[in-house]
Amino acid sequence: MHKVSVIGAGNVGATAAYYLVAKNFAEVVMMDVVQGMPQGKALDFLHASPSRGYDVKIIGTNDYAAIADSDVVVHTAGIVRKPGMDRMDLLRTNVGIAKIAAGNIVKYAPKAVVIVVSNPLEVIAMVMARATGFPRERVVGMAGILDSTRFCFFVAEKLGVLPSDVSALVLGGHGDSMVPASKYTTVAGFPLEELLSDEEIKQLCDRTRKGGAEIINYLKTGSAFYAPAASAAEMVEAVLKDKKRVAPVSALLQGEYGYRDLYLGVPVLLGAGGVEQIYELPLSEDETAALDKSVEAGKKGLADLAEIEAS
Repeated sequence: MHKVSVIGAGNVGATAAYYLVAKNFAEVVMMDVVQGMPQGKALDFLHASPSRGYDVKIIGTNDYAAIADSDVVVHTAGIVRKPGMDRMDLLRTNVGIAKIAAGNIVKYAPKAVVIVVSNPLEVIAMVMARATGFPRERVVGMAGILDSTRFCFFVAEKLGVLPSDVSALVLGGHGDSMVPASKYTTVAGFPLEELLSDEEIKQLCDRTRKGGAEIINYLKTGSAFYAPAASAAEMVEAVLKDKKRVAPVSALLQGEYGYRDLYLGVPVLLGAGGVEQIYELPLSEDETAALDKSVEAGKKGLADLAEIEAS
């Protein structure tokens, strides 16, 4: 049986682990430094197994050795920004956590595909890629699927249709600079541009960019975790089942779309090897300009990372 390890048993990590357990196709390990938390959540999952019908092995642990021989490792660990903490302090802490995780992945799961969920996503994905030394195909960031599913939902809500009948594509970084590609968005095969006005599409694109913030504004003291966890679980399933799924993810570009040495949300073929192919789509001038802007935001994050590593 396949083995998946989730590093970080907070809201996103534990929910991703639960979605994976419910799929009933892989042993799931939850690893966290907080004593007792992953063990308690794993036991709770096991208690639900008679009623939910899954029978896979579930382990909660504080020991990285338990991730040994994992086929996929999902990195969700990190802290959220607290009052009085500046952006660089937050980044420094989460970079440090990612480097520790990377070292243990190399030690215990050297053949794994690594899916990065922690924020700032593109920066942490780069840290993970550099620290593991894995080929770029095996270190991938989760963002595009989440952002695209949000776009799908907003389109479906606007049109009053089934969300699963909407296919959407969001490119670029995970944040305010993301690029919802409306011309590659369809509803049961119909182009979105034939169903909604330019202004209506613009409003949906803006809401997609602010989708995470909208949830934070409601929660006050937390952020989204059900949808991010579901997106991560989808990526794990695509890899472990070698589904050859075409999906937007954050991949390390080496010349694609004219960019190099940075992570960016682009459509890829996701299978057993991780990112097995990157698709380069023709973009309009406006989309290209928006993607350039997203890249600049990503470069700022990498500049911050360089500053931290030099200090």
